[in-house]
Amino acid sequence: MNLCSPRVLAAGLVLLLAGLARANPVQVDIPYKEFTLPNGLRVIVHEDRKAPIVAVNVWYHVGAKNEPAGKTGFAHLFEHLMFQGSENWDGEYFAPFELVGATDMNGTTNADRTNYFQNVPTTALDMALWMESDRMGHFLGAIDQDLLDEQRGVVQNEKRQGENRPYGLMWQRLFEHSYPATHPYHHTTIGSMEDLEAASTEDVKRWFRTWYGPNNAVLVLAGDIDVETARAKVTRYFGHIPAGPTMAQPETMIAKRSESTRATMEDRVPQVRIVRAWNVPQFGHEDTERLQLLAQVLGGSKASRLDKRLVHQDKVADRVATFVFGQEIGGMFIVFADVKEGVDPTTVEKLFDEEVQRLIADGPTQKELDQARTVLEAGFVRGVERIGGFGGKADVLAECAVYLDDPGCYRDGLKAITEAGVADLRAVAQRWLASGGHTLLVVPGEKSAAEIAHEESAKKIESAASASADEGTDEPLPAADPKFRTVKSGVDRSQGPPMPEQYPELRFPELQRGRLSNGVPLVLAERHEIPVVQMSLEFGGGYAADTGRRLGTASFTMNMLDEGAGEYGALEFADRMESLGAQIGAGASLDGGNASVSALKERLDASVALFADVVRRPRFEDKEIERVRQSWIAGIKQEKAQPQGLAFRLLPPLMYGDGHAYAIPFSGTGTEASIAALTREDLVGFHRDYVRPDNATLIVVGDTTMGEIVPVLEKHFADWKAPDSPQPEIQVGKVELPGEQRVFLVDQPGAIQANILVGQVVPSSMDPKALEFELANSVLGGEFSSRLNMNLRENKHWAYGAYSFVSGAKGQRPWIGFAPVQIDKTVESLAELQREIGEYASGKVPASDAEIDKIQATEVRGLPGQYETAGAVLGAIGGIIRYQRPDDYVVQRQRRIEAMDDAAVRAAARVLQPKALTWVVVGDLSKIEQPVREAMAGKATVKVIDASGAEVTPAPVDAAAPERGEGGSD
Repeated sequence: MNLCSPRVLAAGLVLLLAGLARANPVQVDIPYKEFTLPNGLRVIVHEDRKAPIVAVNVWYHVGAKNEPAGKTGFAHLFEHLMFQGSENWDGEYFAPFELVGATDMNGTTNADRTNYFQNVPTTALDMALWMESDRMGHFLGAIDQDLLDEQRGVVQNEKRQGENRPYGLMWQRLFEHSYPATHPYHHTTIGSMEDLEAASTEDVKRWFRTWYGPNNAVLVLAGDIDVETARAKVTRYFGHIPAGPTMAQPETMIAKRSESTRATMEDRVPQVRIVRAWNVPQFGHEDTERLQLLAQVLGGSKASRLDKRLVHQDKVADRVATFVFGQEIGGMFIVFADVKEGVDPTTVEKLFDEEVQRLIADGPTQKELDQARTVLEAGFVRGVERIGGFGGKADVLAECAVYLDDPGCYRDGLKAITEAGVADLRAVAQRWLASGGHTLLVVPGEKSAAEIAHEESAKKIESAASASADEGTDEPLPAADPKFRTVKSGVDRSQGPPMPEQYPELRFPELQRGRLSNGVPLVLAERHEIPVVQMSLEFGGGYAADTGRRLGTASFTMNMLDEGAGEYGALEFADRMESLGAQIGAGASLDGGNASVSALKERLDASVALFADVVRRPRFEDKEIERVRQSWIAGIKQEKAQPQGLAFRLLPPLMYGDGHAYAIPFSGTGTEASIAALTREDLVGFHRDYVRPDNATLIVVGDTTMGEIVPVLEKHFADWKAPDSPQPEIQVGKVELPGEQRVFLVDQPGAIQANILVGQVVPSSMDPKALEFELANSVLGGEFSSRLNMNLRENKHWAYGAYSFVSGAKGQRPWIGFAPVQIDKTVESLAELQREIGEYASGKVPASDAEIDKIQATEVRGLPGQYETAGAVLGAIGGIIRYQRPDDYVVQRQRRIEAMDDAAVRAAARVLQPKALTWVVVGDLSKIEQPVREAMAGKATVKVIDASGAEVTPAPVDAAAPERGEGGSD
């Protein structure tokens, strides 16, 4: 389950629209037209011509709540199966979409629905509709035992990956305690290992016949499309598909609790987490919309009550958050707090309770209510930029249609929020939050016996799948609904999907150049679709500037810029920013830092004034430094507790070596010791040296012009002058590759997965052949259908995913591959990764013409959809600035890819040196250390290191004790 699901986002959109209506700064809507085919398929069309792409989004009204007893996890398993081809498409479902450059493509399952979505170039719409209709109407013949076994293994590894993380079982335990055993929301979407193993091919076919008919689906087409074109195309591809049964959905089951309960679970976590949840009304209920506002007031931001009390005032928590999880038949209001190390959790709970009770008794103030509306208003304005993807406009329309039979249901939410006053919110809090909460404490320790039994249960059922392969259910299949009918289709499906012969041209805004009177270069790209202006001041420096300083100085300093600036302390700053509907922040990356603002156009001047304070006048108050320091150190411990986070901390220093500017954890957070030693003078010094006009370029993207924006910028930045001290030079040295492979093992006792990372330094992003290497990497591990993922996920199903990437860097950049694999396949997975990389890089199994053609097609044809948002444009310009590229680099890059010779890609693959790779493996060493040592004997040096990267000296062996393995301890 993903708590950032479209449901959460869409429920928020209702609120955001409400803020719009109340303040009335802009008029934003999602206009649509709809029709229904004779077979019951409901089609909703939203026209948006800003980019030559169409979002295709199919929602089936079936999710985890519809699973019968003994079939938990089945809806999600079936979603995976639907990506494995169909009767007329024999192969991975992603393949043709990669060839046309689809973006934002995926599928998700939650308790109430399963959806499949992709954005495609306008000319590829026929292909997308052919593919979606083929799996809706022609899937049964493609189902077999091998397919089921393959995706069952993938899902089980997805489950292991989630549970292997700290707090990974938290949500499962929360739902089990919050809902009675008979409630459809009692279990999580991922389900149990036992039920997944027991699924049979007959179960799969029955699920398809029951739930995947066109009359149980909604198709949304949004973007470069009109309703008449949509009607013709959808009828052609979907009209012939017979309807299925009309299935009843469970009635509303809020399961409001009268008694408050609590539970405690142990987990391998770095700090106590307190979670409290109340069962509240369902999606679309007017109280749910008002609870969203209460969530924002209570714990939705830095300016919220819990943040002010627990994080700032009493300093007993490192992080708090509050949100409403709006589901179809009942929702949850959830609050959590991460307790600061050394603080008694009961103290935090007491303060937590005081704030909740105060909100229940008095409700919010008018100022808090107005500010919450402004935050949500601004969020909606930014959100409606996207037509598709996870939580875009297509999702909003589909959700409203599926759950409330009204694609425009967000307008009802608008009315509820517009009319809500302080008294209404107080009444809602008293109605739903005054009693019946469930509190879950997740405390550091070993996992409890129940958790261990849960994780180990899969071992007891390894043969269950084969034993149940032919077992089904004796219950009669529901009959198809006779009121629906089909229409004839002229599509010859034996010819495969219709691939386009032409593709839309790339549209990238022209870059306008200027310079402020103080010398700061200005780059503007106009985007007038929404009334928002985004800016980013780009600075040289970044993590590499930590050289000679305490590790983490760059990132810590940049993140402190908005913790009080100008006349505003930290909390006053947060209040002021939210009142403007602005988003202001700062941060660092490997070679640079930036400060950014996203401002509503009508409040641009005031937002830029606040932004200028952040850049020019950060306060760096000692009390705020100390507060952030403690939370920062807690964050480092959280990184170390996450197996993949720990591996990414350890691998770069091992790749680059002591003393190198890049030999740092790539999170940029530094170490506990270095952050503990930071002083205010360190921050002031870094700010003076790097956050200065002679080290800056200002990028502006959005609803403005040079004539409009320059006077605003001059007003707030013209007198910003560079200090007299020279800007420090950063030396990024050259790294020589090691002479042999190295394997570093890190112990994670009790882990049910091993996280394998492999890395090597490769030439800079500014290298003339950097693009060739990027394409070579894409063949190996950069795409879903690339070699590493197809091997370990799809063929072996030992991992939920296996990929590789190359990060941007001005010096030699890092190439990294990663695969979280089931613990009992660690050695085999290492061997497969070594073989795949070795055969590819050596030229033994070079990139084929088809593989290179596919990557070229994906890269080039995906460009029209890649720059749909202003944020994407701003990011591209940032790369142009940082790596000193020409203004038309995006167009030049397209042309280079189109003209690239296959031999150049194959040659670039040889940059990887299999004998010089560095490996980090995080897992339970009691299970994997000896097998890895044996497998790597004569191939690589193997060392054990701790979470800080220090080598662990083996304990002395007792001569009287038997050697490992003799007593059956393995």
